[in-house]
Amino acid sequence: MITRIIISTISIMIVGYILPGVVIASPYSAFVVAIILALLNTIVKPILIILTLPVTIITLGLFLLVINGIIVLIANHFVNGFSVSGLFTAIVFSILVSLINGVLGINSNKEKRN
Repeated sequence: MITRIIISTISIMIVGYILPGVVIASPYSAFVVAIILALLNTIVKPILIILTLPVTIITLGLFLLVINGIIVLIANHFVNGFSVSGLFTAIVFSILVSLINGVLGINSNKEKRN
């Protein structure tokens, strides 16, 4: 779990550096964002998925990207030193963080096997 949070923190810092519209004040802010996103994904995201299930089915799952963006915007309100300019930026932020987490997570899984 701690490894995932550290990987997410690194991913959030990388995306904050390369994506215009996202401001991360410090590594501490990125760490707090990683923890808040993990909590929101565990608690709020399943509720949002259930509430928006018909829309998600109609859009063949693409509405899940919007849900991820909403989760990022919710985290934006809880963390000082983290700012996202809008929903589209939050969706792109979510996609990029997921991709970087996947790449860094693969390297982490290889290390666990050895």
